[in-house]
Amino acid sequence: MRAPDYPSPDAPKWAAVDAYFADLLAPGDDALNSALAANEKAGLPTHDVSAVQGKFLALLVQMTGASKVLEIGTLGGFSTIWMARALPENGMITTIERCPDHARVAQENLLVAGVSEKVDLRIGAAVEVLPSLAGPFDLVFIDADKPNNPVYLEWAIKLARVGTVIVGDNVVRGGGVVSPESTDQNVVGVRQFLDMLSTDHRLDSTALQTVGAKGWDGFSISIVKAL
Repeated sequence: MRAPDYPSPDAPKWAAVDAYFADLLAPGDDALNSALAANEKAGLPTHDVSAVQGKFLALLVQMTGASKVLEIGTLGGFSTIWMARALPENGMITTIERCPDHARVAQENLLVAGVSEKVDLRIGAAVEVLPSLAGPFDLVFIDADKPNNPVYLEWAIKLARVGTVIVGDNVVRGGGVVSPESTDQNVVGVRQFLDMLSTDHRLDSTALQTVGAKGWDGFSISIVKAL
């Protein structure tokens, strides 16, 4: 069992339910298991989405009919593989990874999974890469450094169309998100991000708490209703 990001006495039960759901509904395969093993061998942080979260992202790609996806934060490409597999034949996912070492691991994982032709992996800080991209994207997944979440949200909207879906990961922070006095810059960034979701007339948004193999966290989901 992976160490949860936010430990709790109930974490083993949460992880067991995640494993049960994953075995039934989001089973791993050689490529996905290989990607996780390669990430661990390379010493990447265990920030990958869980299997059921990966399947959720894949279903979002299919439900929205997305053919052009933007992912901010690649890590080792586990979530990228899930989404790339869900794309239509002409689909493409652009994914941004700041760390060259992580990007090299991801590139190999994408190759092993047979999806590298559907992935445009950009290496560099997202705040520098995003201005070079051409939209509109149909789905945006924000899963990178949280202090920059407000910047990523603005760019997600700039690169969107009416109807684009924007997902923000890790918005609960083990409950830390409810602390306005927090000096944790990850919490500060997420709170600013959520404030923007609540006030931006261009978006219609909600957020959900989750528990599972990663502990207590959650995600936001928005649809662009105007530009």
